[in-house]
Amino acid sequence: MIETDKKREQIIIGAIKRFTHYGINKTTMNEIADDLSVSKPALYYYFPDKASLVLGVVSTIFEDYFELLSKEKTSATLEEKFAAIIEIKHRFFQKYYMLHLSAGTTDSSLNTEQIKSYVTEMKNKDAELHSQILQEAIDQGEIAAVDTKKTALLYLQCMAGITSLCVMKGNKELMPSKKDVKLVLEKQLDLSKIFIKGLK
Repeated sequence: MIETDKKREQIIIGAIKRFTHYGINKTTMNEIADDLSVSKPALYYYFPDKASLVLGVVSTIFEDYFELLSKEKTSATLEEKFAAIIEIKHRFFQKYYMLHLSAGTTDSSLNTEQIKSYVTEMKNKDAELHSQILQEAIDQGEIAAVDTKKTALLYLQCMAGITSLCVMKGNKELMPSKKDVKLVLEKQLDLSKIFIKGLK
């Protein structure tokens, strides 16, 4: 069982490398098998199709993300907590940007109900985490009482909006420049401060 899990993990790591370099829609199962020097039957034993492999990759990334968030307990104020989360998201955005580009593709392996459902579940988990952080800030008298679920969702939508505006602002290139990526981080941190100030 341990050997099976280890092999599965190796395949996911190999897939992440290729997906983040070339994008999901431009990667085939054969290329992943070749990269890892495994037979196609062995690859299909662990992942019967590309969609199941994509789900494995996405779930691994989300697990890593939430594990990092769970370790972020040193921050004291709401502003510090949200800033720490923004920094973590920024690192993930830089590392996995090519996966983000694949999201709009018509590749059927990316549009399965299982993947959509899982991503929605993780977005809800992220919103719930932010809602809990807001409730803690209310309990500590740091901000006024608000509908934490509604406020968390609005906050996350604002953060996503900044990412889209900074990266897609007439940029015809595939990859955003370092300047654009840095701008996303700066603007998200600035907006987070303004958002929190408005809650006090």
